[in-house]
Amino acid sequence: MAESVVPGDPPVSLNEARGWLRLGATIDDAVVAGLVRAATNICEAFIGQWLVIRAAEEVLPLKNGVIHPGARPVVGIDGVTLLLPGGGEAALGDGDYLVSIGRDGTARVTLEDPRGAARVRVAFRAGIAEEANGIPEAIRQGIVRMTQHLHEARDGAGAAPPAAIALLWQPWRRLTLGGGQ
Repeated sequence: MAESVVPGDPPVSLNEARGWLRLGATIDDAVVAGLVRAATNICEAFIGQWLVIRAAEEVLPLKNGVIHPGARPVVGIDGVTLLLPGGGEAALGDGDYLVSIGRDGTARVTLEDPRGAARVRVAFRAGIAEEANGIPEAIRQGIVRMTQHLHEARDGAGAAPPAAIALLWQPWRRLTLGGGQ
């Protein structure tokens, strides 16, 4: 999975989560903020997409001159650097690679001349929306409900999350069949 250089903004505000949990102002803010982050991570893993657009960097194996960043939906490729066999690096210019972004947000970067490199570092941006308010309301509602579930389960109650959460997220779920792309 790609690693985000800058964490994304939470799609649910602390005040919104606190209100849903019926907590007073500033009560357990750090705990609730952590639960919102956890619920957001669970959502992104479930739907296979990042929510709020953020920058990322990933080192990928180069197969037949092609790389596929792991995060979705990719909205732009910001840079490609070859990791050369001797330990050096070579930053590529825009004309040295071709970018294709599919309707499903998967990206394919094809290199003109990989110069013998077996790995590439790619910098890119990925996410569904520019800001939290651009995230579909059903996704946000699922995150609030997952936050509530995690809050209630913090004392060791091992109940499964409510099925309604998966139903809220299901329309945005993107799966891959593993292996190569």
